[in-house]
Amino acid sequence: MENRKKQIVDLAIKLVQQKGYVGFSYDDISKQLGVTKASIHYHFEKKEDLGVAITERIITSLQNFLLSIKNSSVSGGDKLKRFIQQQAERFACTEICPISSLQTDFNSLPEIVQKKIEEVSRLELSIMTELVAEAQTEDILNDTDDVQSVAVTILSSIKGALLYRRVLDDDILTGVINQINLILRKS
Repeated sequence: MENRKKQIVDLAIKLVQQKGYVGFSYDDISKQLGVTKASIHYHFEKKEDLGVAITERIITSLQNFLLSIKNSSVSGGDKLKRFIQQQAERFACTEICPISSLQTDFNSLPEIVQKKIEEVSRLELSIMTELVAEAQTEDILNDTDDVQSVAVTILSSIKGALLYRRVLDDDILTGVINQINLILRKS
């Protein structure tokens, strides 16, 4: 039972990445999983319930990553590079970030899902800001740089590259990550 619920959320995340939240339906899920729509409704009565489950899965993933890097003995710069690399590797094919996809659909989302995507957005930004601040204290970044602006710039660059890659089918992401790494070597 719990396995089916996980399968539904896993597939829903992929569909969000491919079609956006408003672009997929329970019919898409039922056809791909080979189950009835009633089976999906059993686990997630309304699509907004599934939207909440999607965001909760993303939050858990971000929190697990944060715990893993906080417990590691690598430098702040290496933690930052690891987070950037992990973000890139998670979307190795032509998928976009599910957070970005949900942010794009934000005004069309039910209020409860809007609140959850706001929560996940704040968490992702706080993780990146924390990593940038740690890199700055280790003298990897200029201490005059606004930490949150640098964090937003890095996140926006990665997510923008994912969108360009989707449209142009080009390896733009690798170039963007290389440029970020050059910046992190300190100017």
